[in-house]
Amino acid sequence: MNPMLSLYQEIILDHNRHPRNFGHLDPCTHQAQGFNPLCGDKVFLTLKVGDEGDEIREIAFEGTGCAISVASASLMTEALRNLPVEDARRLIEAVHELIVGGTVPALLEEERYARLKALAGVHEFPARVKCATLAWQTLRAALDRKTQEISSDPRS
Repeated sequence: MNPMLSLYQEIILDHNRHPRNFGHLDPCTHQAQGFNPLCGDKVFLTLKVGDEGDEIREIAFEGTGCAISVASASLMTEALRNLPVEDARRLIEAVHELIVGGTVPALLEEERYARLKALAGVHEFPARVKCATLAWQTLRAALDRKTQEISSDPRS
């Protein structure tokens, strides 16, 4: 097996078994819920954004789902802590490009984000793309302060 593929699979399995930042922040400044009705994945994000609205100070998630969904949310929370909000928005786009297109954007070559490349193989499994992007779509909704539940179902 390709050593990089093996490493990436281990990262996904580790984050699924031992999700980082799993829980609920109370109080929080931003929150959002996401749901994938096709497979039942659910995620609830809570964030504490700095007083100036410029930095994600803390982030946590709760939810249930497949290994890809949980691992993606866990990896996301690790990458976002103490990150400026505008950088988080750029990261959302870069990860979307990675998961949907399978290409590694330059931003993900930075050491801070290198572990996110573990999600690269998801693009080969179209049914799993929504699992991997759910937490990231929910993050965008939280930053935009959208109150309705985010659905990864393209029909909604």
